[in-house]
Amino acid sequence: MAQRTASHRAAPEHTHPDDVPLLTALAALADPVRITLVRELAGSPEWSRACGSFDVPVGKAALSHHFAVLRGAGLVEQRDEGPKRVNRLRRAEFDTRFPGLLDLVLRGV
Repeated sequence: MAQRTASHRAAPEHTHPDDVPLLTALAALADPVRITLVRELAGSPEWSRACGSFDVPVGKAALSHHFAVLRGAGLVEQRDEGPKRVNRLRRAEFDTRFPGLLDLVLRGV
């Protein structure tokens, strides 16, 4: 039997912020868990945070869902590095599409 060399999971799909309607962005940022994820990513170097490194009160399945919503809103980009999926906040791209919105979220307004 041949060994599998491919990853056991599909690569994440990303939506570019230019393709995101305002209501989708607002809905993604309306959830307290997702706001926590965005704030923690904003304070971390790019690609330094694995999904499991966030201190949020949800299980793995719910956390995966929250990251999928953030990807779909153009806020987060993810890539696999070995067994870990690491993240970066797409701040520059998102700020170009929605100037000032992330600043409000990050300030806690």
